[in-house]
Parts: sequence; structure tokens; C-alpha cells
Amino acid sequence: MGEEEAVADENGGLKVEESGDQSPSWPSMRFDVSPYRTHHFFKQFRTARNPNNFLKGLKWSPDGSCFLASSEDNTLSLFYLPQDGGDTNGYGVPIPEADSYGASLLVNEGESVYDFCWYPYMSVSDPLTCVFATSTRDHPIHLWDSTSGELRCTYRAYDAMDEITAAFSVGFNPGGTKIFAGYNSSIRVFDLHRPGRDFGQYSTLQKNKEGQAGILSTLAFSPTNSGMLAVGSYGQTTGIYREDNMELLYVLHGQEGGVTHVQFSKDGNYLYTGGRKDPYILCWDMRKSVETVYKLYRATENTNQRVFFDIEPCGRHLGTGGQDGLVHMYDLQTGNWVSGYQAASDTVNAFSFHPYLPMAATSSGHRRFAIPDDDDEDKNDLQLKADENCVSLWSFYVTSEENNNTCDEDTDVIYNMSQEMKK
Repeated sequence: MGEEEAVADENGGLKVEESGDQSPSWPSMRFDVSPYRTHHFFKQFRTARNPNNFLKGLKWSPDGSCFLASSEDNTLSLFYLPQDGGDTNGYGVPIPEADSYGASLLVNEGESVYDFCWYPYMSVSDPLTCVFATSTRDHPIHLWDSTSGELRCTYRAYDAMDEITAAFSVGFNPGGTKIFAGYNSSIRVFDLHRPGRDFGQYSTLQKNKEGQAGILSTLAFSPTNSGMLAVGSYGQTTGIYREDNMELLYVLHGQEGGVTHVQFSKDGNYLYTGGRKDPYILCWDMRKSVETVYKLYRATENTNQRVFFDIEPCGRHLGTGGQDGLVHMYDLQTGNWVSGYQAASDTVNAFSFHPYLPMAATSSGHRRFAIPDDDDEDKNDLQLKADENCVSLWSFYVTSEENNNTCDEDTDVIYNMSQEMKK
């Protein structure tokens, strides 16, 4: 292995500049201008058997080569990003009448998919790392091969009746050696290299009934290797734990609904939480977790759906969807709204930034019910538009290199803090 590759491995696969301070840099995206659509997918999700097959979420792979989308028909669809990123003319494409291209891989689960996540060191150049984990109703945790679609192995948890119990949330630890899974008032930890029914179990309720109760629906690890784990519960609480022994450090209260998504800031000092039927994303300071720093609005007060948000690679802005079909951008340093754009005609339930390109992906859709009409059978069919129950890829305009200092400065702060944490 060459010196450049060794340095890249130490920095999570990111190449560093040879001159000056060795720190990674990302393109500085412009959020004062709406992005443009480069790819669109909707027809392949609709079938005669399930015309209202809506999307439930999507996630980019860690290497940015592809993204995984989950839909209501218990299917996970894998789409590879074209080599040119799809940015052919710089003006985007209107909503097409056909899909940009088909999914490269379809994985069918037996029941409803609760959660899924990528292996953190996934690289398309190394097939052994091309895996993702899923948790489904009444099934064990599955580890799938993203190149062949084969089931690599399973991780099974059993309840007091010795019956398989399903995980509601799943995630890899930053080292990629263990799988953490959230259950009802407990967390189970599996060794990635030891599939089967061997696991460590930790109750989130103390003997005095304090702690976290209810379904543990989401979890996230601090990106700075500080050993902190955030776990969200449908009991409207978020617990902060130590990764090594699952010691409960403190519990955050304030969400109006069950917590459905948690994410740390890039420097690990802040935590963002969102809940069902709760119109606000809450920002918490991990160094002073008594009260929230600010709230970010989104139109989710009338839906039980999980609406995923994401933070850009620079760590400066956050994007989130909502029931109004809009994607809102917020400045995380001030908590102020920056801009918004129309991404779909229905609920945008997931927004995800590309790991290193100035791109993002959105998924949309919600459950619809046709009103029966005996006189006219055609009225029973759902008349969906092309920008409903769909996936879109978006490209952001970037600033010129001489005006790219803001992103580099933010990146330098995040990078230097992460290096101090490693020491």
C-alpha cells in the first residue's frame, strides 16, 4: 500500500492536500439558489398489484457510488450513480414521463422494513465490504450483499419465550465491528463476525424504572470517535450512552412525539432529533444538555411517517422535507432558515446529501386510499402524478474556488477537532 493510500485510510478514505494543513475539503454548495433535478424515478415503483407503492426512505452508500431506497412493498432498490453524476447540461431536466434508468438490484424482504443501514467502510472497489443490514417485522437482522443481492448472514435475537424478536432500529458502530439494534426498552449488540444468536443485551430501564422506555426507533453514533451513542425512543425521549458499556449518561426530554430520527453534527458537539407528528427538529448541545439550542421547523405535524433529515459534508447546513413537498435548508450556526425548493407534490419523507459531491437525493410518498365507486370502476384507480411516490436526484450549484473558504474553514474546524479527539 502506497503512502497516499495509507493516509487516505487513516482519514476515512478521504484524500488530503499535500501542501499546507492536511485537511479534507468539499465543494461549497450554494443554498441561495434552488438545485436542479438530474434524475427521476417513479414508474418502477408502481405495479398493477400495488399502484400506491410509496417510498419510505433512502440512504447513500458511504463511498457515494450508489443509494438504497426502501418502499412500502417490502423491497429495497439499489441505484448506482452514473459516472458523470448526471450533470450533463447544468440546467437539469423537467419531470420526465419515464424513469431515468432502472434499479441495479432489488432485495425483497418478507415483511415491512423497519430500518436499514450501510456498512460504514463500504467501497465498491472491495466487494467484501459491499453489504448493508436490514431489520424487518418478525424477522432477524439480515446482512445483504449489495453486489449480488444474496443474504450473507443473519443476527437473531430471542425474547423470554425463545421466539425471534425483530429490531426496530439498526446501526454499525464507527469501527464497523459490531451491530447495535434497538428493541423494546433494550439494546442488543451483535459481533459482526459472529452471526447467529450470540449477542449482548442491555436494558435501557434502570431498576428504579428510570431511563428510556418504549420502542427504540433510531440510533446514531458520534462521528468524532468520542464513544457516544444517541438512541431515540417512541417514548419521546433521546438517551445518550457510552458505546463500550452502554452506560446511560443522560436523557433528553422535549420532543412532542415519538423520536424517529437522530443525527450528530459533524464535530459531535450537537445532536439533532426529530419526531412523529412534531413540527420541529430540536438542536441539543452535548456539552450542556439542559435545554435546546434552537428549533428548526418542518411540516410534519399531521403525519405519523418518519421524515429523515441530513447534514451536508461541510457540517454547516441541514436539509429536511415535509408534508408540503418542500425541502427546507437551515444554517446550523444560527438556526435560521436559508432557502427551500419544491421537491415533490406529496410528502418528502427523506432527504440525503451525497457524501462528497454537491448532490442530494429525495424520496416521497404516503399511503393513499381510493374511494370505492360501484358506478365507475375507473374512479377506483389512483391517479398519481410523476412527482408523487418518487425518487429524485438533485445537483447544487457551487461557489468558485476563490470563494470556497467558508466550507474549508468549517471543514478545518471539524477535522482538527476530530484529530484532537483521536489523540
